[in-house]
Amino acid sequence: MSQTTIDPRSLRTPPRRPLRLSWSDERVRAIVWQILVVGIIGAIVWWLWSNTVHNLEVRRIATGFGFLSREAGLPIAENLIPYSPTDTYFRALLIGLLNTLKVAVVGIVLATIFGTLIGIARLSKNWLLSKIAGVYIEVIRDLPLLLQLLFWYAILQGLPGPRQALHPVDGVFLSNRGLKLPWIEWQDAHSYALLAFALGALFTWFYRRDAIAKRIIDGRPRPVWPMALGCMLVLPVAIWAAAGAPWTVDWPELRGFNFRGGLNMSPEYFALLLGLTTYTAGFIAEIVRAGILAVPHGQWEAAQALGLRPGQVLKQVVLPQALRVIIPPMTSQYLNITKNSSLAVAIGYQDIVSIANTTLNQTGQAIEGIAIIMLVYLSISLSISLFMNWYNARIALVER
Repeated sequence: MSQTTIDPRSLRTPPRRPLRLSWSDERVRAIVWQILVVGIIGAIVWWLWSNTVHNLEVRRIATGFGFLSREAGLPIAENLIPYSPTDTYFRALLIGLLNTLKVAVVGIVLATIFGTLIGIARLSKNWLLSKIAGVYIEVIRDLPLLLQLLFWYAILQGLPGPRQALHPVDGVFLSNRGLKLPWIEWQDAHSYALLAFALGALFTWFYRRDAIAKRIIDGRPRPVWPMALGCMLVLPVAIWAAAGAPWTVDWPELRGFNFRGGLNMSPEYFALLLGLTTYTAGFIAEIVRAGILAVPHGQWEAAQALGLRPGQVLKQVVLPQALRVIIPPMTSQYLNITKNSSLAVAIGYQDIVSIANTTLNQTGQAIEGIAIIMLVYLSISLSISLFMNWYNARIALVER
């Protein structure tokens, strides 16, 4: 067999030509054009800034964020933390941020579950189930989201009053005042138990990683479930019991013209959540369907040859591989849910956009108000992107 000898001199990097201060040198032209473009952009930014400052001074409009410490006098119907109109604008905007997160986080979870089920249903061998899922996807994606939000809000407003509320299940009431559900009376013991559960889950995750690493070295399996059971169940229950084991269910009751107690979901929040969930689930369903179809059919056949049931094949073989295709476009849908929640202003839900708009109308400081809205959505979107990119890198195939 003949062998080709490679001259080591051919592998050397060719020497760089000295930079000549001449327009004929392409590197000089590149530097000049970059300086020119940066200078033009800087001049435009400076002109916009100076023009804005001049106009604000002429109209005697105050600038800065000092208004955040002033009394808001703004009523807010829904708040996760205590609030009154005598609080500051900063606290009012914080309430708006929490209301936005409440919609975005719950919407992401529900849309993921609902969209995954619909995507799997469209691949079902059951003709009727597959067609129903297909019609849902095509219809829901072709209707504007704002129209769907107004539709759900109109439906909820057309429901009977609290005295004639729909009562499908004991403790659940649906009326034009929203959805009422039973809820536990939250106390410190529940907070301690929830914190213990979170720490236990984190410790279990590290323990599982260590167990897998040791198994790769010596081949001896180490069960993780006893540690998970102790850290995520026994420890939180023990802390909850040591703190008095409170467990009082707060049932909604009709008192006068409205319900008292329980968990209250206002018509505005319920309509927004329904609209965002159903709309985004249609897109997620197609992403899930595409991810499942991307898995080679031989994987299905190999898993079935091992005797796995169809449900086990989908859960243990197909979906873990499909995630590598699903996660990147799913990130975009999570971002869309967060950004589309700004349409809440159309149905009267007081999110960060609604409260910031009211704030800038009262204070006249529109630039600061818009800047706060942009900062909030930019921070949330970057956080979602960072987490999803980390997860995507974690499940990606690593080539040797």
